[in-house]
Amino acid sequence: MSRIGNRKLQIPTGVEVTFENNILTTKSSKGSLEIPIDPLVQVNIEDNTITTTCKNNSARANVVVGTMNSLINNNLIGVSEGYKKDLEIIGVGYRFNIAGNKLTINAGYSNPVIIEVPAGLTATLVNNNEISISGIDKQKVNQFAAEVREVRSPEPYKGKGIRYKNEHIRRKEGKKAAK
Repeated sequence: MSRIGNRKLQIPTGVEVTFENNILTTKSSKGSLEIPIDPLVQVNIEDNTITTTCKNNSARANVVVGTMNSLINNNLIGVSEGYKKDLEIIGVGYRFNIAGNKLTINAGYSNPVIIEVPAGLTATLVNNNEISISGIDKQKVNQFAAEVREVRSPEPYKGKGIRYKNEHIRRKEGKKAAK
């Protein structure tokens, strides 16, 4: 059995967890998340701890129990603390702008790129060159951050583009001048 599947998860204070009909629901003041649990996994909730075990000894059950444990842990962290991803844009004239639930990106194209912020996520403008994406669902936060980054991925020669905060871009040396 996987070591991650054996992990006991502590339920944070202020979080309510229910398990009915193979659906695990986590609720708090920030919101609620549901996750369908694989039929090969047994979930036990006792004394503010959640444990996952295999129902049988098949290879698939051993694989799925670790995945389910990680997904449950992601939901517990999401409804208690939330997830946040910071992005920065580097380049002359490159900037972010937010109006309502529309994110406008000026990234060197002839027209600005307008992306709608998905429901359940909030995008806040730190300054013209930095944006913060936050929400309770880890998958949605990271997916939207990746979509924003994809508008203008950082290039290795000048370092221009959209990157995650504190992301290291490996730089390349350009052409050398002939003698």
